[in-house]
Amino acid sequence: MTPSRRTFLLGLAGAACLTARPGAQASQTGKRLVASDVHVSDYPSVEAVRWIGQELARATDGRLSIEAYHSGQLGRELDQIDMARHGAIDITRVYTGALNNAFPLTIPLGLPYLFQSKAHLRRIIDGPIGKQVLDGFNARGLVGLAIFDCGARSVYSTKGPIVRPADMAGLKLRIPPSDIFLKLMSALGANPTPLPYGDVFSALETRLIDGAENNVRSFQSSRQFEIARYWSETEHSFAPDVLLMSGRNFLALSPDDQALIRELAARSVQVFRDRWDAGEAESRRTIESAGVQIQAVDREAFVAASAPVLAEYRQHPDLADMIATIGSEAD
Repeated sequence: MTPSRRTFLLGLAGAACLTARPGAQASQTGKRLVASDVHVSDYPSVEAVRWIGQELARATDGRLSIEAYHSGQLGRELDQIDMARHGAIDITRVYTGALNNAFPLTIPLGLPYLFQSKAHLRRIIDGPIGKQVLDGFNARGLVGLAIFDCGARSVYSTKGPIVRPADMAGLKLRIPPSDIFLKLMSALGANPTPLPYGDVFSALETRLIDGAENNVRSFQSSRQFEIARYWSETEHSFAPDVLLMSGRNFLALSPDDQALIRELAARSVQVFRDRWDAGEAESRRTIESAGVQIQAVDREAFVAASAPVLAEYRQHPDLADMIATIGSEAD
């Protein structure tokens, strides 16, 4: 964490101490809940949280609102999780891949080739399994507010097109800090390199890594496509994002305010999806126009190479039933 960011966060924490509860900032008209995201200002999750803030301010006549910090202004995703758990911030959007090790119930949502489509994922996260995942955060000082699906994840490279797993041999590929992705990329023959999302552009630029994996919206909005010119549609995972709130700060709210935030978060899922679906198509057009080579892959070869990873987790005593249910509801 840089000195300037540390100074900013200390100032934020100091402001929090002046309010009736941690995390919120006082204003002339009410309290602003502090929300964070590593994505850019017009990313769908940032816009969905802004929508929650607008509706919250309207419903409470300005007594509560949200101040949304984007583009990693409040640190990396793992920093933001800790800040939320300790009440320094109120709300954060986090990729489930960064949560797998600490919150095992998120593991099935990121497993390779378990979900067959975005529609399949949405059915699951809108149902009992989605609720189970969100409820699971309670045990670690967080409140699960919503799950934002974010499309299929694919591999992109600076070296050349990837058609089959053999093309990934030895490639240094960035992965999130998740055992799933470590095992998966190793099984596919790559050299997995865990890095924070905000460090990927510079790592590609300096050739510290040869590529990464992510959804097309993040690939485009982070401008990583300017360096990694080969996008290969492996669609190996549909791992979504989650919207979390500090449990400490949530419990400090009145029951009515708690219910209102939960309601608005649930409604924000459709706000997110409307923006995501439109933005996903636009991102694809942008990278195509920029000359990125979009490559179809030998899907069967990727499914076969990753099968041992999926098989391992199918035997997990705490996750086997959830994984079986997800598989049974495939398209």
